[in-house]
Amino acid sequence: MLKGKFPEEVQERFQLMLEYFGQSPIIVRSSSLLEDAFGNAFAGKYESYFCANQGTPEERYEKFEEVVRKIFASTMNVDALTYRQQRGLDQQDEQMALLVQRVSGSYRKKYYFPELAGVGLSYNTFVWQKGIDPKAGMLRLVFGLGTRAVNRVENDYPRIVALDAPLIKPYAKPEDAGRFSQHGVDVLNLEENRFQSLSMDEVLKDDLEEYLDLIGTRDIDAMERIKATGKDTEVWIITFDELLTKTEFSGIMSKMLKQLEKIYKYPVDIEFTANFNAEGNIQINLLQCRPFQTRGHYRRVEIPKIIDEGKIFLRQQGNFMGGGVHENISRIIYIDPQRYTKLPLSDKYNIARLVGKINKTINKRDEMPTILLGPGRWGTTTPAMGVPTTFSEIDNIAVIAEIAYKEESLIPELSFGTHFFQDLVEMDIFYMAIYPENVNVIFNTKWMKVSQNLLEVLVPEDLKYADVVRVYDVKGKDLRFISDVVTQEMICFFK
Repeated sequence: MLKGKFPEEVQERFQLMLEYFGQSPIIVRSSSLLEDAFGNAFAGKYESYFCANQGTPEERYEKFEEVVRKIFASTMNVDALTYRQQRGLDQQDEQMALLVQRVSGSYRKKYYFPELAGVGLSYNTFVWQKGIDPKAGMLRLVFGLGTRAVNRVENDYPRIVALDAPLIKPYAKPEDAGRFSQHGVDVLNLEENRFQSLSMDEVLKDDLEEYLDLIGTRDIDAMERIKATGKDTEVWIITFDELLTKTEFSGIMSKMLKQLEKIYKYPVDIEFTANFNAEGNIQINLLQCRPFQTRGHYRRVEIPKIIDEGKIFLRQQGNFMGGGVHENISRIIYIDPQRYTKLPLSDKYNIARLVGKINKTINKRDEMPTILLGPGRWGTTTPAMGVPTTFSEIDNIAVIAEIAYKEESLIPELSFGTHFFQDLVEMDIFYMAIYPENVNVIFNTKWMKVSQNLLEVLVPEDLKYADVVRVYDVKGKDLRFISDVVTQEMICFFK
């Protein structure tokens, strides 16, 4: 597909369309028959590409044709094929169309990007604090192009907004605001005719944002520290607090999500951008809307009141997604955080492939419920941030856990709203972030040291990684996994 040629009549149509857009930046998006039907989200399975769309007509045409080929080729990637097979769609007709949109945004010197962009869910699958209403919906909000809202980006955190409580943040301490915020901005560079990521320092230095006071707040502590070194630099944290409290934005987004949910008769997942007009009022563009999968989030599960603490494997409040669950666990896969971080880069990729092999040994998830625990972020593209698995390498897992390991800055990202998390929700995989250092968290791994590692039986060819990857059979040990979405409590213990 990547080497294919288009018939002359198709090339002529392409050229006419590009003449219509002129040199406006465009985005070429996938729009397949199965992807845009009800019941299957296909989140992130097929590609979409931004085109800065600058240069001569020939240059612009060549770039456009290249991205069209790439999008058609993405129908054959492993994740897409596996997804279709899992959803019983592998024998159905799948045809790819393309949607070409003018990019929503504004010209700022040599750059082009919207004030803000994001993902909206009419049902909040991840309520991280008591009192937040899942039915009120949530947003995943970024400054600039929306790529950072749908993908997990290294050392970068979009603003998560519960629409019924927009100022409540998922992190606990105010001093964490700077760390768990957005540090890069995705833009289109019109001079260089390419997609580019800028740091917030570059945005401030070039004075690219007129409404910075609505989007961010000054980091007074950081500015004081810099001042002590003899420099005088402004430092901003992207919080969107003023936007959420002093404009109509939250109210409009809430109404939009509720209205769409009402028409679809189903929870929805949207992508949007927003820009300020000449009068300083916010204007929102709805880019995409599709059904969003939610399952069992209101089921009440009773957690036993008295449990011997010595038999608890894991206990915590909040930081999980997956509703009310009561499951007997058969297998545990544990990636040792300390040993994983010491591995060279190539071995970290090998660990991801090894997890995929173990995943394939689970024939049916409901017959062998498995917990997968590992450091940092699952599914990252950056091994320094976690284990770089693809979704098809963890699709048979029942419960997935991301363990915070502060020594190496391997921190989970509560990135609900991304394509990765939509996969988890749709496949009914329970997710949790574990912060072992938190006072209300019990995470007891001592019993693992005296238990047999099944790796030598399941994947003997990868035995050299037995000190990093451990697989335990707990089928006969009555390991219960219980979560109650109402009280936001979760426990895993040996009965």
